[in-house]
Amino acid sequence: MADPLSYRPENIPTEPGVYRFRNSAGKIIYVGKAKNLRSRLSSYFQKNLPERTKQMVWSAASVDWTIVKNEIEALQLEFTWIRSESPRFNVVFRDDKSYPYLAVSNKDKYPRLFITRKEKQKDVKYFGPYPHAWALRELYDLVQSSFPIRSCSAGVFNSAKRSGRPCLLGFIDKCAAPCVGKISESDHVQLTKELINFLSEDPNKLMATLTKEMESLSANEEFEKAARMRDRVSALEKISTTNTVVLPDQTDADIFGLYLEEIDAAVTLFLVRKGRILGARSWIVERPDESSPEEIMEKILLNHYLAEGLEDFPKEVLLSYLPESSKAVEEIISERSGHRLEIRVPQRGEKKELHETVIRNSQDALNRYRLKRTSDLGTRTQALAQLQESLEMKDAPLRIECFDISNLQGTQMVASMVVFEDGVPKKSEYRRFEINLPDDGTLDDTAAINQVLTRRLNRLKIESDLDKNKTDEKLIKKFAYKPQLIIVDGGKPQVSAAARALEGFDITFCGIAKRLEEVWLPNQKDPIIFPRNSEAMYLIQRIRDEAHRFAITYHRSKRSKAMLESTLEDIPGLGQARARSLITHFGSVTKLRGASEEQIAQLPGIGSKLAKTIVGYLGDSGMAGKIPADSGIDMATGEILDSRG
Repeated sequence: MADPLSYRPENIPTEPGVYRFRNSAGKIIYVGKAKNLRSRLSSYFQKNLPERTKQMVWSAASVDWTIVKNEIEALQLEFTWIRSESPRFNVVFRDDKSYPYLAVSNKDKYPRLFITRKEKQKDVKYFGPYPHAWALRELYDLVQSSFPIRSCSAGVFNSAKRSGRPCLLGFIDKCAAPCVGKISESDHVQLTKELINFLSEDPNKLMATLTKEMESLSANEEFEKAARMRDRVSALEKISTTNTVVLPDQTDADIFGLYLEEIDAAVTLFLVRKGRILGARSWIVERPDESSPEEIMEKILLNHYLAEGLEDFPKEVLLSYLPESSKAVEEIISERSGHRLEIRVPQRGEKKELHETVIRNSQDALNRYRLKRTSDLGTRTQALAQLQESLEMKDAPLRIECFDISNLQGTQMVASMVVFEDGVPKKSEYRRFEINLPDDGTLDDTAAINQVLTRRLNRLKIESDLDKNKTDEKLIKKFAYKPQLIIVDGGKPQVSAAARALEGFDITFCGIAKRLEEVWLPNQKDPIIFPRNSEAMYLIQRIRDEAHRFAITYHRSKRSKAMLESTLEDIPGLGQARARSLITHFGSVTKLRGASEEQIAQLPGIGSKLAKTIVGYLGDSGMAGKIPADSGIDMATGEILDSRG
């Protein structure tokens, strides 16, 4: 690695431009753009750089630049260089998976309908992508009934032509059989155009035309042809309802939703045409260069709209974050599309609600991507081997336990323990802990970590000292066996607290800090920074996130029950024990309010008099002013719910 000061350039111009960092072999490792080259490049040679930016700068051996006229030229040149060079430190977009398209080939004499996942080709019209293959298969079947154009390969087509016998689809009227002359070349081409228009434009126009034709055939007493036309209109109606109408009919929009985490992110695109969702696509984003959300959105727009073969452009683009150079990006895409389009962030209404759905899909895509990486046997083996090497362990950590603390300003404090064996969760051995609070009722995270680990390890010591031949087997299997690795959610302070609890135990442990996903070891001055593509880092993140999810779920449950109990204690004559009894039996205010006096009076310690008081309090007085009549309390979140929506 070269010291950045050894190649720091001088006399950098102040004009806009694109710059390239190269390593000692001359290979480009990062490409960036700037409105002011001097200001931007100087920032790379300062102290206290973010860790991944620092890694890039120290991996480089030189930097050069190209001056351009304006921001638009900078964007285009940056995109071209990134696409051609694939620099290792630039943001990387990876398709979450290969989505299928419905395609019509126009290069053949008799156009062909087919489903494909391959890269786009010239003279082929694509529709989609479709997020669910089963939905596309159903659409494909319906389309064949309504537009029976050829769908066979060239070999099958030529074979049928030689034999004079159509294939099975020709016999069941799902192919017009141009191979044997059942339909002329011109009529087949016209049928293909109708299909393309139907999928591209408003389907109601074609259905209206076909309905008139059906009525005309019926009036001329051509009932057999009219019946076939009726069946075709019916199939088209079914096709047109396969995509849910989510926005007004004339809405043509691409909606990008970004879900961001420390190292990775995911972007999902919903294609909305004529108010319907026609397809979806997701990208996984690796962030080696500390890119901001706005920069990621800028790069995904250029990556998508400047790609070869793209023909379908919307009227507006809705984003999670507006790039700083949004006007320049808007101008580039408008020039490519041939019409003016608008780029903006939705603020309210139906588009805002749909955009939130897109973001939830991005979160799901990222979770599925991580799950896929950690569930693959080869990937898991690699991750465990990397952990063993990086943490200097004797053996691979086949059993990993992770602990997380959840609290609300030091109150209702709980902890979770999740267990991963061979890199996959073992939920039967998850545990929850209630933290024992001191007299003042508060405890910080480090003390809580120390307490939980002490309790868990004391249990481990008890089990280790037990004579298994004389002890109940269920007691032995309470915690299965000693973990090879313990992870705590936190940085150096949490690791220090864990070290005090783990003293005397031969167990490797570490902490993971969220800010830069740093892994801290005890008695180490600096953290371990795993490579951005490290399988070990993905596994640690997955385990940490699972511990956090398990802890927060338990904390919310306890908090909501405490809120409900506190509310019920305001009822005259109903103390803490009786309130808890009501909570256990009914579970929510909604169910309690729906109960009769007789049902409430049946609970031990309640009686008819107190039951009458409770019903009156929940009805017309007292609590009725605090909680709406049609509401309840979500036992998972503690939120007051309105059943009317």
